[in-house]
Amino acid sequence: MKILVVADEESRSLWDFFSPDKLEDVDLIISCGDLNPNYLQFLVTFGNCPLLYIHGNHDSVYQKDPPDGCICIEDRIYDFKGLRILGLGGSMRYKKGPFMYTERRMQMRVWKALPKILARGGIDILVTHSPVRGYGDMEDLPHRGFACFSMLLDRFRPAYMLHGHVHKAYGHFERAREYPSGTILINGCESCFVEIPDEQCPEQGRTGWIPYRHFVRVQRRRAAKGKAPEHEKITLA
Repeated sequence: MKILVVADEESRSLWDFFSPDKLEDVDLIISCGDLNPNYLQFLVTFGNCPLLYIHGNHDSVYQKDPPDGCICIEDRIYDFKGLRILGLGGSMRYKKGPFMYTERRMQMRVWKALPKILARGGIDILVTHSPVRGYGDMEDLPHRGFACFSMLLDRFRPAYMLHGHVHKAYGHFERAREYPSGTILINGCESCFVEIPDEQCPEQGRTGWIPYRHFVRVQRRRAAKGKAPEHEKITLA
């Protein structure tokens, strides 16, 4: 599976100098925040695949003008062809405004997500705007990572954590690094492609967790009957 990850800065290659071949083999697009909603609408239109997004600290415009055709995964788990993808956007709170949180507030969001994670037997990808504390973040408050993300990585060991917030120009940029749990941390600033091997994509509902298998069956029945909202429907392989 090929995933396009974008964050923080609109890619001139994908927007100003776009050509269809740049997205023709992309299965999924994930935005880690702080991007023009028109840019996301452009990508989802020409990408011919789902685009998932969370909010960055500069995305207040999304409150009135969210990107059409894209799927917000804030505080929820989105199932895509067997991958369980959790979204927790926002940055450290350094001034008044939306999509900024204290460490305690973000920790509360993590706790609220636990029942959803347990019901699905874990997560495969964690999508955030800010990094995890101590791994790719910076010491100033606006760019400090959240320590509470460590609990998710240590306990559930997702294969990947995708984030943004720390730009290439800051002099502290590193595209990929490994967390002690084995999770690969990827900074999606501007754009990058992530290739996920087939063996890391469990068949939907077959993660070894019986309650999750039952959940997928129920969602499929609801989708078949047209009772599930579009953003809740399972994308069938």
